[in-house]
Amino acid sequence: MTEEMVEKIVAAVVQAIQNTSDEPQPAPIDASATPARIAIGHAGPRLRTQTYLQFRADHAIARDAVLQDVPQEYLGKLQLPIFKTRCGDKNEFLTRPDLGRQLDDATLRALKQHNPSPCDALIYAADGLSSRAVTANLEDILPILADGLRAQSIGMGKPFFLQYGRVGSMDAIGPALGAKVVCVLLGERPGLGSAESMSAYVAYEPTPGMPEARRTVVSNIYAGGLNAVEAGAYLAELIGKIYHARKSGVELGDR
Repeated sequence: MTEEMVEKIVAAVVQAIQNTSDEPQPAPIDASATPARIAIGHAGPRLRTQTYLQFRADHAIARDAVLQDVPQEYLGKLQLPIFKTRCGDKNEFLTRPDLGRQLDDATLRALKQHNPSPCDALIYAADGLSSRAVTANLEDILPILADGLRAQSIGMGKPFFLQYGRVGSMDAIGPALGAKVVCVLLGERPGLGSAESMSAYVAYEPTPGMPEARRTVVSNIYAGGLNAVEAGAYLAELIGKIYHARKSGVELGDR
């Protein structure tokens, strides 16, 4: 085979490869459009060093968000008194979810002193599974929420912070304080995309042992999702709807 023939064959192969470019090609992936770890590439069979280090850093942030407490100085700045569930410490809170839904008699009495009169709506915060979510959002969401309820002439009880609190704590707090609508703001389980996401759970006249279907939830409250200011305005409107409809959760229907 002559050199000229080899060149012709190579040219034909190149031309055939170039001709395939007219066929439909997958759309390029825009990794910047999502915090998910997509199109991150690799170095041989392993993750790239920068990707691996970022993964470790995000995991550490998520772990700290779960294990650290909300600073008392931060709650003091917001003038929120601190009450506590039956959990004795963070470890018990993580390993005994049932205790995070319960309050002892002394705590319930103290809450009644803080809110001596029944109210239309009661708003309180709890650490949940992310202290960072509380410190990142609570300061912005509470004033907007209070203003929104005031504009609807819905009486709001005095807010407070419940340490080691789970969603179900509202089932004990609501009846004890005579609140029509109860809303708890608490940190979501952190992921590797964000450790600052907060959720709001709202229920009309919650009671112990009630089905989860009676709760209305607004999630993904953080700078990269529904920001705290917008969430406060939306929650005020939602609580007003629940208050007047006298139902929440699936019973409320399309909101």
